[in-house]
Amino acid sequence: MAQDRVEAVERALTVLESFDSAQERFSLAELAESTGYYKSTLLRLLGSLERFDYVQRDDDGRWRLGHTPLRLARRHPPGRQLAARVQPFLDRLAETLGETAALFEVKEDIAECRLVALPETRLRHDLHPGARWKVSDAEDPRPVLPGGAMVCHALATVGGEPGIWVSISGPHGRVEVKRAETALAAVMVELGSHQSGKTQETLP
Repeated sequence: MAQDRVEAVERALTVLESFDSAQERFSLAELAESTGYYKSTLLRLLGSLERFDYVQRDDDGRWRLGHTPLRLARRHPPGRQLAARVQPFLDRLAETLGETAALFEVKEDIAECRLVALPETRLRHDLHPGARWKVSDAEDPRPVLPGGAMVCHALATVGGEPGIWVSISGPHGRVEVKRAETALAAVMVELGSHQSGKTQETLP
């Protein structure tokens, strides 16, 4: 009902909805175009969201999601279970291989990154939790990575959830496919899950 609405809250939530996109960072002008709000209004809303770490502002003035949305998502029981069980493996893969390690979930024709560990290098596949991409083949859910490569394996179940994949990705020519496959296979064994692998050295 109308009396149950708080306009300022709905405006802030509208701003957050703008980040539900394949684009990771937005200028103030882009957010203004997406929301239809004046820049002065946006700055006030973004200031409040930034204080609670829902969004963060980079040095170049562009905005991206902060840590709070991910922290709250992990309060959901499946998210907590995934994080507790899989994140240590992703951290180890990223450190050992020097590439991006991620866990993503496929529902219908959309894949969504749930967890990620980034390597300590600037040239990398800069994947983040919440990133989504369209999947045309449920048996091969890798995104299009111009100049990139990805190796991924399906987990039969993690906390009872189907359609979960673990991946290693990075620049083409640097991702060692056989080494990545071996590392992912070891993770499957440690997680006690059946596996189905997909490998492609260069994605178009």
